[in-house]
Amino acid sequence: MSSEPLLRVLARMRGHLLDPDTLVRAVASGRQRGTQPTWKRVELRYVDLKAGRHLQVVTYDDTQAHTANHAAGPLGDQSAARDAVDELLDEPFANWHVETTTQSHQVRVTKKLEAVVHTADRREEIEVERDHDRDKSRLLPESDPVFVALGLSDAEGRMKPSRHAKYRQVEEFLRLLDSSITDALAKGHLRRPTVEDPLRIVDLGCGNAYLTFAAQRFLTEVRGLPVRLTGVDVREQSREHNASVAAGLGVDADFVVGSILGASLDPAPEVVLALHACDTATDEALARAVEWEAALVLAAPCCHHDIAAQLRRTPTPAPYAVLTRHGILRERLADTLTDGIRASLMRIQGYRVDVVQFVESQHTPRNTMLRAVRTGGPVRGGGVRKEYDDLVTTWGIRPKLAELLESADA
Repeated sequence: MSSEPLLRVLARMRGHLLDPDTLVRAVASGRQRGTQPTWKRVELRYVDLKAGRHLQVVTYDDTQAHTANHAAGPLGDQSAARDAVDELLDEPFANWHVETTTQSHQVRVTKKLEAVVHTADRREEIEVERDHDRDKSRLLPESDPVFVALGLSDAEGRMKPSRHAKYRQVEEFLRLLDSSITDALAKGHLRRPTVEDPLRIVDLGCGNAYLTFAAQRFLTEVRGLPVRLTGVDVREQSREHNASVAAGLGVDADFVVGSILGASLDPAPEVVLALHACDTATDEALARAVEWEAALVLAAPCCHHDIAAQLRRTPTPAPYAVLTRHGILRERLADTLTDGIRASLMRIQGYRVDVVQFVESQHTPRNTMLRAVRTGGPVRGGGVRKEYDDLVTTWGIRPKLAELLESADA
C-alpha cells in the first residue's frame, strides 16, 4: 500500500469530518514519532441539540473524558465546528479512523510523516444516530438485534433495567477492542483481513457469549472488518445456547466445548479474548495466546487465588510485612503482583503490554485488563528478564503462567 503526502490526506479527511450529513464517527489516537498530542484519544460525531446540529468532540486524557459541542447547523456559527476540526487535525496523532455512511477510512502516519490510507466501502449505506444524550451515544445502540437476541433488550429494543450493567460492560469492551484493533492494524502488528481470509478471533471461556456476539456485530457492521469468531467454553449448555443465538442472527461464528488448554483451533486465532476468566484460567488463556503467537490479546482477570495462597504460605520478605499482615491488604497485593507478573512474562514473550481499566463484572470487583500486542520474538535475557527473576525470587512465589510457558517450551 503506497503512501501519500500527509497534508493532502488530512485535507481529504477534513472534508468528511465537516460533513454533518454523512459523518458517522471519527477517532484519532496514537502519537507521531517524537511528539505528544494534547489528548490520548479523541472521538467526533454530530448530534442534534435544541439549538441545531453540533459537532460533539470527546477528548480523553489519562483519567477521564471531556465533552464539548461545537455549532455546525444552520442555527449556529458554522466556524465553531470548523475551528474544532482544524485544531484536532493540527495535533500529531498517528492514526485517524473516519467512518461515513458509505465508507470507512483508516489513516496511519508513517515515521517519514507521510500517510498510508485504507478505504473500505460499506455493504450498504447506514443511518446515523445523532441523539445528544451521552448515555445513548453507544457503539452499538440498545435496540441492536444482537441485544434483543441475547435478552438484554426487550422486543421493542429497550434495554432491560436489570441488564444496564452488562450493557455498560459490553460498551466499554467494544471501545477497548476498537482502539486496540485500530492501533494494531495501523502499526502493522495485525494483518488487514479480507472476505476470503477474515480476522480470526477466539473468546476463551465465552460463557453466554455476550461479548463475543457484540464484538462480531461491531467489527463487521460498524467497522466493516471481515471476522470469524470462535467461542470456547467447557459447558455443552453454553455451546447449544450460543449456536442457537448465532443461527437466529445469521452470525458467522463457531462455538466449541472444551477447556482453555485443550481447545484445538486450526488455523490459530490472531486475536485472543479472555474476559473475567477465574484465577489461573487467565494464565491458561495467556499461555495459549503465546502458543498461537496471537497478534493481540485482551484479558480481564478475575480472582487471584493462586498468588494469594502462596503469599499466605511464604514468609514475607523484609521490609514488606506491613503489606501482608492484614488480610485485605494481602489480597490486594496478590492482585497487583499477579497482574504485574503476567504483564512481565508477556513482555518476555515478545509482547508490548498495557494494563488498563475495565468494567468489573457481577462476579468480581476487579477492573483491570491486560492488553498485549505481539511486536517481536521472546526475550532471552536483559533487563526485562532480570526484573522478573528478582521479583519472584524476592517474594518466593511460583506463577502459574511461568509454569505453563515452560511446559510449552519443553
